[in-house]
Amino acid sequence: MAQQHAATATAPAGEQAENPVLIGTAPDSWGVWFADDPKQTPWQRFLDEVVEAGYSWIELGPYGYLPTDPAHLADELGQRGLKVSAGTVFTAFHRGADQWEEAWEPARRVAELTAAMGGEHIVVIPAMWRDDVTGEAVEDEHLSAEQWQALCAGHDRLGKVLREEYGLQQQFHSHADSHVCGQPDIETFLQRTDPELVTLCLDTGHAEYGGASSVDLIRTYPERIGYLHLKQIDPVVLERVRRENLTWAAANLAGVMVEPPAGLPDLAAVVAEVEKLGRPVFGIVEQDMYPVSSFDVPLPIATRTRSYLTGCGSRTRVR
Repeated sequence: MAQQHAATATAPAGEQAENPVLIGTAPDSWGVWFADDPKQTPWQRFLDEVVEAGYSWIELGPYGYLPTDPAHLADELGQRGLKVSAGTVFTAFHRGADQWEEAWEPARRVAELTAAMGGEHIVVIPAMWRDDVTGEAVEDEHLSAEQWQALCAGHDRLGKVLREEYGLQQQFHSHADSHVCGQPDIETFLQRTDPELVTLCLDTGHAEYGGASSVDLIRTYPERIGYLHLKQIDPVVLERVRRENLTWAAANLAGVMVEPPAGLPDLAAVVAEVEKLGRPVFGIVEQDMYPVSSFDVPLPIATRTRSYLTGCGSRTRVR
């Protein structure tokens, strides 16, 4: 049964009246996974190309990739007419109560910058049991009962602090090679967390990767859908991933992420279900591309994806 009385996504008042799906993008779609890496698109080029591709909303990406001084970042965004939808943090609450201190200091910095830029959401990604670069297993693939308890309690606490101290809504992001990846795990997490403090960043690509149905999750847990990451999976590559038990790192190198509309799930069907919610929801394009073969690769893909997505729904907008 769907959880009731969850906090809903918000947007500026003029947009709220239209109940749109607000399409934006993220540094990830320009091949950015880290704060600093020579393989990544320089941040100034990223911001310039976001505008050229036709977007007005962005996420901050990894803390330190974009300028962290609020005045500097506000100036860079303002010059380009860009706005921030969310920041991103990483947690490992399943590892026990001592993880709070380890998670909170970086989360605090991201929350402060996000709020200063007018963002209203924090996307929270749980730790992966396999390293996201090397693919090495760093812990057991499955959680114990005690670890599930610690995981859910940690996210409830984080959601409460983010809301009370910064006015931000936690959007939990299930993730490939993490302990919350498949549909049963996503549903368990939703059922064991406070719907006021934890809503879902439904990443359509990661859901598909884990065998979850984005449309079914929207229909079953409509009040828990607070935010979207829109991407697709190549089903042929995914079949190889499952057959060979490839890591998330290896799957990316094998091309598991594919430019819409060439993959799964059907994003037009996802957008149609979200529009039925009758409230504004961000739909952020987040096509994992690290590392890009050339800095010239992301822009044309981002432009085509924006054009495709804005044609998927009757109330889908970029601003």
